[in-house]
Amino acid sequence: MRQHVLLRKPGSFWRSLWKPPDQFLLEAAATGENLVARIRLLLTSILLLIPLVSLWYEQEPWENLVGLAVTLTAFLVALLWFWLVQQGIYRHWLGLASSLLDVTLVSLALFIFVLLDRPHTAVNSKVTFEAYFLAIAATCLRHDVRICVLAGLSAIGQYALIVAIAATLWDLNSPEFAPFRYGFFNWSVQISRLILMLAATVIGTAVVFRVQRLLRLSTCDRMTGLFNRGYFDERVLDEVSRASRYNRPLTLVMIDIDHFKTFNDSYGHSAGDEALRILTSIMRSSFRQSDLTARYGGEEFVVILPETDSTVAAEKVDKLRQLIESTPIPISGQGAVERLTISAGLACFPEDGPSATQILDAADRRLFAAKRQGRNRIVSKERVLASS
Repeated sequence: MRQHVLLRKPGSFWRSLWKPPDQFLLEAAATGENLVARIRLLLTSILLLIPLVSLWYEQEPWENLVGLAVTLTAFLVALLWFWLVQQGIYRHWLGLASSLLDVTLVSLALFIFVLLDRPHTAVNSKVTFEAYFLAIAATCLRHDVRICVLAGLSAIGQYALIVAIAATLWDLNSPEFAPFRYGFFNWSVQISRLILMLAATVIGTAVVFRVQRLLRLSTCDRMTGLFNRGYFDERVLDEVSRASRYNRPLTLVMIDIDHFKTFNDSYGHSAGDEALRILTSIMRSSFRQSDLTARYGGEEFVVILPETDSTVAAEKVDKLRQLIESTPIPISGQGAVERLTISAGLACFPEDGPSATQILDAADRRLFAAKRQGRNRIVSKERVLASS
């Protein structure tokens, strides 16, 4: 039975914890960051009203001036972050920086009260402290376990430091603080708060683990581990749109395993499945991380090569063809070894059309041309590369 990731050996768990997210998770994280940026901007806009309204009614003017300065800073930062995300300027580190920023803004709001000799406001605040949980919950939208853990531990460490400073500099239960508008200081309450933050971090981490698994199941082919056709259909539209927007080349490759049905009929589906796994492993290692390889049908595959013209792409795919041709395929239980070959058709943006449908159709036509010309060859608009 397959073990859940949290029940594996500690070494395996920590390796999976710090493993960089797959490409499709990065795409989901970019969408999540967009949502967080919108929510952050909305919340900081609403929070700006609180000190403004309080100042209008002259309630706690000094405290509200501090609150206004903090929320105004948070609003301006949220506005900048929102602009960056809207411009499509997303990098993986941006999710971590954004999460740490959210946590640090909450800590900064509490620490300012320490600087203003208002320690009880810092350690017993209910409204500001709860904002930590919003920041920790938002890390789930980044689809990266490392961000959940680092942001959660950062929140715990920052709050623990604020409490330690306040407890060291003042006797927080001294009569001079009467009538204790924000309550007495109690270490058990503070420890409970830290435990609750840790629990929120653990829950967020478990949620991300689960979401990652569900996303993999919905976007990946279980047999080969490559992306499935549904995910490819979505990504190809995005990639062509991006290539058009930035006026960059893009090549799409359709690949078919030659005579695979005959191989299956001769050696059985078990041998065919193992051959598929071997060949797709070679495909995966032959392309860049920024490229996308998907299983399009039974023995058909498709590859998106961003920022790659047809000449470079043809050379790269031909190296793949030669590597597959020279790779022995062991037939389990029969002591035999077979070899398989591939045929491929290439189409490029913008030469073969401005839309994903036109480029895909052109690649498909060239794949059939490669089959008609004898298989084990690569056909592009300019040339044919075949086995010598």
